[in-house]
Amino acid sequence: MIRPTLGFSRRSCKFCEEKTRDIDYKDVATLKRYTTEVGKIVGRKKSGLCAKHQRAVTAAIKRSRFMALMPYTVKVEY
Repeated sequence: MIRPTLGFSRRSCKFCEEKTRDIDYKDVATLKRYTTEVGKIVGRKKSGLCAKHQRAVTAAIKRSRFMALMPYTVKVEY
């Protein structure tokens, strides 16, 4: 028996839609969208990025952390 499809549309990559050439590590506001409240990098399935741009965002976040523009972790108050 064939399963019916649910008709989910795959979210396209934001950077592919805007035809962005490169992702800047100094653009902290954009990079914060791809991290959690604790500071972890969000995966591809949640962020909706393609593989190419996910790798670029990850590299930019790591570079931004190294340059002390973004924190590695954030203290969570319970």
